Amino acid sequence: MNRLDTSDRAQIIRCLCEGNSIRATARLCGCAINTVVKLSLEMGAACIGWHSENVVNLSSLVVQVDEIWAFVGCKEKVATPEKL
Repeated sequence: MNRLDTSDRAQIIRCLCEGNSIRATARLCGCAINTVVKLSLEMGAACIGWHSENVVNLSSLVVQVDEIWAFVGCKEKVATPEKL
């Protein structure tokens, strides 16, 4: 099995964090789509672990979140009360 070196892994993660799609990341980094998917799953699990261990006992009054959002279910103008 081939293993990516640290710089190649960092390049893939950097591309994904910049908002590139999996296919575009694979093309830009010269690797297989399955490699990008596997690495993103591994990185997600590592981030969950780090976050669970290090981000605890916060007393935040205001939380500012990123502006990235997506539709879930349907748009507000066509939503019924049951869907809201």
